[in-house]
Amino acid sequence: MRSIRMRILAIGAAVVVAGVGGWQLLPSGEVKKAPIVVGTTDVITSLDPAGAYDAGSWAVYNNVYQSLLTFPQGSSTPVPDAARSCAFVGQKLQTYRCVLRDDISFSSGRRVTAEDVKFSFDRMLKINSEVGPAPLFSMLGSVGVEGNAITFNLKSKDATFPSKLATGAGSIVDSSQYPATGLRKGDSVVGSGPYLLKQYEKDATGRPVSARLEPNPGYRGAVTKKGLPVTIRYFAESDQLNDAWQAKQVDVTHREMPPSVLSKLSPGDPNLRITTSPGYDIRDLNFNVKSASAVAKPKVREAAAALMDRAALANTVYSGTVEPLYSLIPQGFTGHSTAFFDAYPQPDPVRAKALLRSAGEQLPVRFNLAYRKLGANGAEAEQIKRQLERDGIFKVDLIAEADWPKMQENFAAGKYDAYTSGWLADFPDPDNFGQPLVGTGNSLHNNYSDRTSDQIIQQTQGYTDRGRAADDFKALQEKVAQDVPLVPLWQGKNYVLGSKDISGSQYLSDGTGVWRLWELGWI
Repeated sequence: MRSIRMRILAIGAAVVVAGVGGWQLLPSGEVKKAPIVVGTTDVITSLDPAGAYDAGSWAVYNNVYQSLLTFPQGSSTPVPDAARSCAFVGQKLQTYRCVLRDDISFSSGRRVTAEDVKFSFDRMLKINSEVGPAPLFSMLGSVGVEGNAITFNLKSKDATFPSKLATGAGSIVDSSQYPATGLRKGDSVVGSGPYLLKQYEKDATGRPVSARLEPNPGYRGAVTKKGLPVTIRYFAESDQLNDAWQAKQVDVTHREMPPSVLSKLSPGDPNLRITTSPGYDIRDLNFNVKSASAVAKPKVREAAAALMDRAALANTVYSGTVEPLYSLIPQGFTGHSTAFFDAYPQPDPVRAKALLRSAGEQLPVRFNLAYRKLGANGAEAEQIKRQLERDGIFKVDLIAEADWPKMQENFAAGKYDAYTSGWLADFPDPDNFGQPLVGTGNSLHNNYSDRTSDQIIQQTQGYTDRGRAADDFKALQEKVAQDVPLVPLWQGKNYVLGSKDISGSQYLSDGTGVWRLWELGWI
């Protein structure tokens, strides 16, 4: 999911909670009723699940919409939520059937039906928004309904299909409230999730400012804990989020505090609860391989890869809060390799020059590089620019984009030669770094299409025993290092900060792609 939305490894993650001895209990019988305030720099691209594939949007979808399946806390195996049961039919992994619960209703008061489920998937694929989640369901052929049963007919085997149903892309919408061929207008939501969206505020530019969520008394599903009211505050810059945190204007923060702040956190601080989990958050330099792009030639992209100094990025820009990444698939996932380290073991300007000259290019090769104006992204882009411009090899024109939805539209339209982006895995499986990032029609819209890569991706989806797909995933990473549609830069950690009077912040994000606002409470 672009982060933008990309989310994983927290299953088995190390959790550090500070200041237990400093908890203050409310007097007996007294219940604090004020909403818990959660701060983030992620933004909402669209409140319509057919129109967004990013972390900020999906975090809200987890709470206001229902999917047939969901991930329970601490587990990588999805369980029924809106469904009573789900399973593959037969052994071919091409027919998946769910039976819908008969006791769930939308916030409109209308009963959720199997036809609503079919409608939700059909419209998502038909709308096929440039910044939507349709690429995640490229294998879906058709959806059939019989009574309360929904049958998904797949064009090819996909053992990960249940996990994809459990993501924000599987959100079920009210067919009487959402248009079949276009995105829903306005700032309201009709869903059946654990929360109701009661208020949504945007500024004059359309950027989200806050969202107020209240528990949905009519919710029926996998979540058994009733949450408290929550206000989500959206910040344009990491420094603004930190200022609000320091001023105690937010109770919980998740994505993205400044690296300089995160690197100095102390687990011994009695006023703070720190939850960290291993890196499911990755960052890539993405190339537009369309023929008109300045980086269309593979050797030009190889030359760029040969100049990358990831350690400098990790230490200089991110204060050691991230780790260099040399692969499409991050550490901790089945099939992870070091394909880019094997192919480009160290920054090598001599090799980069030779590659460009063999491609008939005159030095310097000029191209533009876009980045989202947020937090350390600017310093990162400047560092990348310096590395690429070494010895006059490249000339990089930086483009700073303050509006993330607009940036998504621009790279989908091919307006950049290159751009940086983060990725949070949508579900805990290495497949989520395959089709969405390097498959034909991928969500990066970089025009990369390779038959061998597509065949490998399809092969990996045919194994219910995911360990058996390890060699195929390694082969895919080698192919990506050869073609270089993107360059992996770093792998981060998941940080959630909670104030001393908040409980449950350690459960807010566990790497399964679910934002569990219902776990937050007052102490």
